[in-house]
Amino acid sequence: MKFNWGTGIALAFVAFISFIMYFIITMSVDKKYNHDLVTEDYYGQELEFQNDLNKENNAKNLAQNITYNISAEGLIINFPSDLDYTKVTGKVFLYRPSNKQFDFETPISLSNHNLLIPDKRLLDGRWNIKVDWKYNENSYLYKKEIIY
Repeated sequence: MKFNWGTGIALAFVAFISFIMYFIITMSVDKKYNHDLVTEDYYGQELEFQNDLNKENNAKNLAQNITYNISAEGLIINFPSDLDYTKVTGKVFLYRPSNKQFDFETPISLSNHNLLIPDKRLLDGRWNIKVDWKYNENSYLYKKEIIY
């Protein structure tokens, strides 16, 4: 068999296409390269966007909004001290952008104006916190990116 320019170009194309197909298959199948969406129900979350904006505006109109502190026990979420904490209901959602397996949601049950998220539930790094709460039939939303 004689090796000429045509054979060389054909072999180069076959090698290049094989190389690209190897990486496409590897990226599609290997769990190490799994890139999940931020949420499974993206469309449903988009429909709730205006409600979230209204809740955030309600929270901005409060005399004092939610604050947080990081302590040795964990993350302490401080609710406004001028509100009756027994009437506060809702949930806290902590989202870990790097790994959805660490995401969790906890209901708000207060014995004072503070809510403690234990240190054992939180890993070091970036977290997105979302506090969706109600007080006297008014809905509020607090969102923050924190580094724990």
